[in-house]
Amino acid sequence: MDSVIEQFKAVPTTAISDVLKGLNNINPAVKPLKDEYKIAGRAFTVKTAVGDNLAVLRAIKEAQPGDIIVVDAKGDTYRAIAGDFVVGMMQTMGLGGLVVDGVIRDIVAIKQLNFPVFARGTTVSSGSKNGPGETNVPISCGGAPVNPGDIIVGDVDGVVVIPQERAEEVLEKAKQKMKADEEREAKIAGNKEEIIKYIHSMIEKSK
Repeated sequence: MDSVIEQFKAVPTTAISDVLKGLNNINPAVKPLKDEYKIAGRAFTVKTAVGDNLAVLRAIKEAQPGDIIVVDAKGDTYRAIAGDFVVGMMQTMGLGGLVVDGVIRDIVAIKQLNFPVFARGTTVSSGSKNGPGETNVPISCGGAPVNPGDIIVGDVDGVVVIPQERAEEVLEKAKQKMKADEEREAKIAGNKEEIIKYIHSMIEKSK
């Protein structure tokens, strides 16, 4: 599986989304703090109460190096699930990234850490540490179902969830999609006749 995950790092989320028919995309409001961030790893899931990050701290202790912490924060945009201190701990523990259907704070300091964070945005309000919360359980993050161990791939276009039992199949189909797209681009780039043929074929196909 480690080899499969490494290969996913070279596959754009757009190709994966196409293979999965757009059914496993996390809400597009969840974006990377830096355009260059790219993640691929196993999901370590967190279900938490709105504005509380106690379960996130538990996840940092329990997750394995390379895992992506995926947090169901109910889309709340008022209280932060993590700041630079919490994200710094994730980095020290060797985790692969943070995906949260919610917000973070200390954005300048987090960007300086250069640790990949995908979130709905930022806020000034801190989160509480009261609980309740659960780790390593099935969750919904940004409208997408995420099970522990699913493969999470994220880049500047967004985040997709790949069911772990379909990882190899999706990887191969995504590679085929990339190759087909490259061949199509090479065929029609700068060629007006081929562009007209392509548009005509798409119109006919839709009838």
